[in-house]
Amino acid sequence: MRKIGLLAIILASMVSCLKESQLKKPFITLQPFQIYDGWELSNPQSESIDSAGLTEIYKSFHEDDELWQVRSLLVFRNAKLVAESYTKDETDLTRPRAIWSATKQVVGILTGIALEQQLIQSLTDSIYHYLPETAQHPDKIGITVEHLLTMRSGIKYSNDGLSGQTDDILRQLPDNITAFILSLPMSATPGELVAYKDGDPQLVASIIQSQCGKTTYQWAKEVLFDPLEIQHLDWVSYKDGTTLGGFGIMTTPREMAKFGQCVMDGGQWKGVQLVSNDWIDEMTSVKIQDIYGYQFGYLWWKDESRGLIFMSGHGGQYVFLMPAKNLMIVMTAEVNTQGDFQFNRDKALKWVDEIIEIAF
Repeated sequence: MRKIGLLAIILASMVSCLKESQLKKPFITLQPFQIYDGWELSNPQSESIDSAGLTEIYKSFHEDDELWQVRSLLVFRNAKLVAESYTKDETDLTRPRAIWSATKQVVGILTGIALEQQLIQSLTDSIYHYLPETAQHPDKIGITVEHLLTMRSGIKYSNDGLSGQTDDILRQLPDNITAFILSLPMSATPGELVAYKDGDPQLVASIIQSQCGKTTYQWAKEVLFDPLEIQHLDWVSYKDGTTLGGFGIMTTPREMAKFGQCVMDGGQWKGVQLVSNDWIDEMTSVKIQDIYGYQFGYLWWKDESRGLIFMSGHGGQYVFLMPAKNLMIVMTAEVNTQGDFQFNRDKALKWVDEIIEIAF
C-alpha cells in the first residue's frame, strides 16, 4: 500500500502538469463493441433510453476535467449492452484490471452457491465448524458465518493502507493468511459492532476453500465464472495458496456486469439458475443500515434512497443495479488512487442519476 500511496502522488503531479486531453481520449462513439462474449448488443433508443441525452452524458464523461481518473462507462438495459466507451485505452475491453473490494460482492454470490451445495450448512454456524484452527483462539468461537458476511466478526482488523493488516497481507508478511486473521485480537463481541474490513470476507473465502477440496478460485470457475461465460478474469491467491476474499479479482467492466446481471435476474444467466433467487433476495436485503452512509446486505451494498444495489471497489470500480428499471451502469477508474484522488461514490452517483433520468 505504500507503493500505492506513492502512485497517488505521481498521479497528482500528472494532473497538475498535464492537460485533460493528455489524460483522456476524446469521445467518439457509445456504440458497443462486438466481441462475442455472451452479451447481446442493442442501442439506447431500442431500450427506451434517450439516445441524444445519453450521447451528451458520454461526451461530458470524457471531457469533464474533474474525472481524470475514470476509465470506462457502460450502460445495460433489459440484459443488453446498449452503450460503452473507454476513456483512456480501448484494450480495457478485454484487459483485466483489479476490482479491489468488488471482489467481496462476488464472494457474496458464491456463499449462496456454497449453501446450496452444503459446503456451508448454515449461516448461524460458528466458523469453528469449518476452520478447526479456530480452537486455538477461543475468543473467535462465537463468530458465525453471518457475522463475517455483515462485517460484525469483532476481530480487530484495519484496512489502513499504511499500517493495517491489509498492508501486511499485500506485502505477504504472514505465512498463513487464515491463521494470521484468527490470531488478531478482538475489538468487540461477535455481532455487536459493524466494522468494514477485508478480514471478514477473507475468512468466508477460507471457509469455502476448506470445504470444496480445491481453491475457492478453481471452484468458483466451475460453478459461476464458466457458466457466466467469463473469459478475462484472474483471482489472486495468497502465498499459502488461499484465494483472497476481501479483494483479489482482476477482470473487465463487461465481466463485472455479468455478476450484476446475474443478481438482477434473480440468480440466472440466460435462463440458467446459477444461484437461488431466495439467496439473491436475502443477500441484497438490508442487514446493516449504515456503513459509510449506505445500507449493507450480505457483502452487497444498497442505496435505498435511489433504489440501487451495487458493487464497489477501491478507486472507483462500480456496478450499479436498478431493478425497478432493469437498468445497470458500470464505471471503472484508475485502480490505485487514494483519498481525494479517487473516483468516489458521490462522484459516480452523479452520473448514475443523470442516466436514470433519461431511462424511460
